[in-house]
Amino acid sequence: MDPTGDLLLEAPADGGLTTGAVARLLGVAPTTLRSWDRRYGIGPAAREDGRHRRWSGADIAALRNMCALTSAGLPPAEAARTVLAGTSRAGTSDAPAGPRSGQVSRAPGPLPVGRARQECRGLARAAVRLDAPAMDELLTAVLDRYGLPVAWDEVMMPALHAVGHKWETAGERYIEVEHLLSWHVSGALRGVADRPPAPGAGLALLACAPGETHTLALEALAATLAQQALPVRMFGAAVPAGALEDAVRRTGPAAVVLWAQSRGTASRSLVDRLDAIEWGVRGARRRSVVCVAGPGWAGRQLPGARHLTGLAHAVDVLATL
Repeated sequence: MDPTGDLLLEAPADGGLTTGAVARLLGVAPTTLRSWDRRYGIGPAAREDGRHRRWSGADIAALRNMCALTSAGLPPAEAARTVLAGTSRAGTSDAPAGPRSGQVSRAPGPLPVGRARQECRGLARAAVRLDAPAMDELLTAVLDRYGLPVAWDEVMMPALHAVGHKWETAGERYIEVEHLLSWHVSGALRGVADRPPAPGAGLALLACAPGETHTLALEALAATLAQQALPVRMFGAAVPAGALEDAVRRTGPAAVVLWAQSRGTASRSLVDRLDAIEWGVRGARRRSVVCVAGPGWAGRQLPGARHLTGLAHAVDVLATL
């Protein structure tokens, strides 16, 4: 299916799409589109009132060729000359024309995000192009439009899973894409405004299991809890067992969330140790509720812990403690 279809149907009958709508469609920053128009002449054939850009279907097809060529490694100036000369194969073939031999290395191919939201496809395309401004604009837009849980579950996480799968199957070819996308997703999560903790709300302590370095899902949970005025302490990656136990004794949290991405880092013995910790004054000792999250815990029976199955579920459980 042509991903431009839905937006083209929404285009006004008198002149096409706005620059912002086209940017969301293609996963390109609006500033990039304006730069291509100003520098290389890759712009709309007509302008509303002689000033405002309105992009027609043919204009968008040219932009898609431009995106395909620059994603394949061609410098923007040469890609623009190819598009304007009508010699690009990107508009008639699934394989865009690449750079000439010996000029630049070819960029990785597209990420398989499946039937994801349009914004997820745009984010994946921007990540492959290593287009940092476009990623930032898209992430800000989806957080504003959908809120954090939906933005995480339906835009950020599918794109991260797609690049992770590519990285596992294609080796180092995609590692730069994965690192850049992760960095910008993390930055977007840290930029979410939080609220002062509600009086009397129980503290949640979030940590990765020892040896575990994947933190983004916990970052999403921390940002969502803070946004809902629930107090949280985020310790991040690879927290040593002794340090985590000490933190529980010092803070007396209502809940401890232990994340494990793989079975190799999902330590049942640590869960048992955390579950056994008591804190508080003599005669009124209490224990934290230990929660486990992440694919590393799948299929494991942990009588002393609650298994969190996703971001929304985690927030619901922690909000009740």
